[in-house]
Amino acid sequence: MAGRARVARRAASLLAGGYEGEEFLLVVGGSHAEGIVHGAPALYWPEVWGARALLYVWDAAAAPTVIAGLGNQSWRVREMCARVCAEHGVGTVKDLVRRTTDENARVRTAAARAIAVVGDETGIRSLEAMLRDPERDVRRAAQQSLAALRERLGDSDGDTDTDTDSAAP
Repeated sequence: MAGRARVARRAASLLAGGYEGEEFLLVVGGSHAEGIVHGAPALYWPEVWGARALLYVWDAAAAPTVIAGLGNQSWRVREMCARVCAEHGVGTVKDLVRRTTDENARVRTAAARAIAVVGDETGIRSLEAMLRDPERDVRRAAQQSLAALRERLGDSDGDTDTDTDSAAP
């Protein structure tokens, strides 16, 4: 297995709750991982570090694990998985839509950014709903993501109706 693919596989294993050894944990977790190596509770950190590593070392085989991580009980893992989705164009609006109403604002923000990358017309509706989010940063991310998605879909004027038969002559 090639180096990058092997690192991505090990990172995905961490994200899925696997154990990849102390050395790998120290590589992806840095000095913060030393506490875990020396017996501190791991909590959700190895999963976060596994997802974060996938931002930089990617293999498409990790996609199902990243999508599954969107449902993790830890908001930090959900956020990082949404960031990976945005970075690598992974998932669909259907995979991300539940995160647009997540209890954590950072997860909602990351989901909006991911929808801008992978979304279709149904993503526009999800992002429009986020414009009423109670958190200003989420609303800002939704607005920016909505503009990016519309541009990507070729709908820069905000009109998602492509049915020319119903247009007035």
